Amino acid sequence: MASMMGRERGLVQRLKDHHPDLISYHCIIHQSVLCANLGEVYSEIMATVMRLIHFLRASSSLQHRLLCTFLTEVNATFDDLLLHNNIRWLSKGKVLERFWAIRKELQVFLSEKKSAKAKQFMEFMQNEEKMEAVAFLADITSHLNDLNLKIQGKNNTVCELMSAVRAFQRKLEVFKSDLQEGLLYFPKLLEQTKGENRPQNHVAFLEKLIENFKIRFDDFRLGKQVLLYIENPFLVRNVREFSAEAQQIFPWASAASLQSELIDLQENLALKEADCDTPTFWTKMVTAANFPLLHKMALHILTMFGSTYRCDSAFSPMNTCISVSAWPSCLLCQSLGNRPKVPLLSLSNSV
Repeated sequence: MASMMGRERGLVQRLKDHHPDLISYHCIIHQSVLCANLGEVYSEIMATVMRLIHFLRASSSLQHRLLCTFLTEVNATFDDLLLHNNIRWLSKGKVLERFWAIRKELQVFLSEKKSAKAKQFMEFMQNEEKMEAVAFLADITSHLNDLNLKIQGKNNTVCELMSAVRAFQRKLEVFKSDLQEGLLYFPKLLEQTKGENRPQNHVAFLEKLIENFKIRFDDFRLGKQVLLYIENPFLVRNVREFSAEAQQIFPWASAASLQSELIDLQENLALKEADCDTPTFWTKMVTAANFPLLHKMALHILTMFGSTYRCDSAFSPMNTCISVSAWPSCLLCQSLGNRPKVPLLSLSNSV
């Protein structure tokens, strides 16, 4: 992403050199991951949990089988742990959620191991302060996951995307207050602390998270009036404010024409009664012949990527392509004397 979004030399900056009015924003999933990576203490806690999970699940196939068998025998909530992937959707939150749900069973399993690593991880899980941090991370990443789920739809508009982000920014302020009160939004932390609230470090984390969101998303130039005009132009009350916002984004738009067209549109009873989704309204109902500026501006906004789905859904195929297990097939195809029939090869498990 840095090569794409770099402020000085990235692709977006180079495009802006030729088109200064270009509107851009970072991948929301990517931003959420960045926001979740605040603070050395929490980064170390997360890293330790990941090492613990790797020790139990991936360091030995025998140990992994024994773990799964043990979890099944004790009727644990889950019969296995999840592995963490830095670029996959929701990865951290899901890993922590699974880990937290079976943490007590994991302690019993670790207590039966005699290795130095097992003893080290056992000490980590018996440390109340560190497990409190794990509980907090599990809760806050759960909230970040909720945000991510809202913006992964294939057909979301950029208006829906930004509404979800701005709503989450407001929720962060509520979470910050809740940390110092009843922990209504932090059930795992409440369970771990048993109501003995020690929120200082966690409040500082949320303050950084709030600031991180503010820095990364507040420079997105679609104002509230413009977003409202896309979702429901009949709710725009101040046409002057709307035209002023629109001109900041689209300098080529005439304020007088925008105001006049919006008033005409708002008084059109047929359009007001139209029962259709937002893209259909602006592409089929509002025509360029009758409302040229409003129509053009709406198409500019609606053609922005309103979802992270297409970007992030590419990560799984990308992981497969760059994985070591895929290399032999790639090398085989490269070394063949005859040109392979790719459509047929794609049906084979060997590719």
